[in-house]
Amino acid sequence: MPELDLASLSTTWNYPTTVLFGAGSLEKAARACESAGIRRPLVVTDPGLAKLPLVQTLLDHLRAGGLEAGLFTDVRPNPVAANVEAGLEVLRAGGHDGVVALGGGSALDAGKVIAFMAGQTRPMWDFEDIGDWWKRADPKGILPIVAIPTTAGTGSEVGRAGVITDEATHTKKIIFHPLMMPKTAILDPEITVGLPRHLTAATGMDALAHCIEAYCARGYHPMAEGIAVEGIRLVKEALPRACADGKDLAARGMMLTASSMGAVAFQKGLGAIHSLSHPVGSVYDTHHGLTNAVVMPYVLAFNRPAIEAKIERLAAWLGLEGGFSGFMRWVLDLRRELGIPHTLQELGVPADRFDELAGMAVKDPTAGGNPVPLDVAAARRLFEEAYSGRAF
Repeated sequence: MPELDLASLSTTWNYPTTVLFGAGSLEKAARACESAGIRRPLVVTDPGLAKLPLVQTLLDHLRAGGLEAGLFTDVRPNPVAANVEAGLEVLRAGGHDGVVALGGGSALDAGKVIAFMAGQTRPMWDFEDIGDWWKRADPKGILPIVAIPTTAGTGSEVGRAGVITDEATHTKKIIFHPLMMPKTAILDPEITVGLPRHLTAATGMDALAHCIEAYCARGYHPMAEGIAVEGIRLVKEALPRACADGKDLAARGMMLTASSMGAVAFQKGLGAIHSLSHPVGSVYDTHHGLTNAVVMPYVLAFNRPAIEAKIERLAAWLGLEGGFSGFMRWVLDLRRELGIPHTLQELGVPADRFDELAGMAVKDPTAGGNPVPLDVAAARRLFEEAYSGRAF
């Protein structure tokens, strides 16, 4: 990866949102809504969470604060356009003036896109993250958002986009607008305590993927790179602890922090981990973080010619011996410790559509940030390696 010419470089940096952090912070939800100008919030979550006491606790906090809160729960694990449309109907019928998104990345993304689309007249796909399409939106039609993650992975609570699957094409599309960034994120480790070990691992590896890819992505954003490095350190320290003891509030808090840091950092860019994972998830409905974890080492090996020096610096900061090889050993050991499958085959992904998936991967918006240019042949080879595991 060639050194950037800082003498002639011209670029733009952004830095995001207000965060309320700490055990018990859920109690501040009504205050966060009032600060955002929300009096009639629509709580957007998924059907699984809707069955748990947490949702009622949140509604109680909002209503105790004098807010007229509604509830929408029809969000799939990989949300689709129909989920957004259904949410919009509930939002408009209830006269809601903002969204409180509660859940993992799927619920947060769906909630953010519902708030974004509340006052738009154009179809949702007209705002895909392509060029300056976001400028097509009417900013006055975007409702404020408060985001409360229940998993430590996507970092969507501090992001300016939502990922929605287009069922017609089986592709994940990124809907983007700067005003989709939540006004406040509430990071409460107490509400992540009940997350099962396998989901703690999968979502935690998603946070790691965000930090690693942001650190390695093309472009120049030194603040994002610094945040990514600390995010990786937090994952290294906290993820095994959170998986070993789900009641470890310190570890849970560190993972929530690392998750948000990853999403802050990846405004610099992502790469082939995500561009391979997105089509697999959209076609086979696999868990996004888990898919990222499976393909991670294969992409690192592919990118090695461009990132070796950076990974050597990162390994030294993390106290890992052996430079790039030592860092790769740590990634592989961490996956084994957490019970992450080593191959796509173990994930239940067949090998009969790699040509199609490779074509989708190179068109994914995240592909452009990869340190080594990704073409169809390279993407197909990566799918083959990740299926067979033969690279390691």
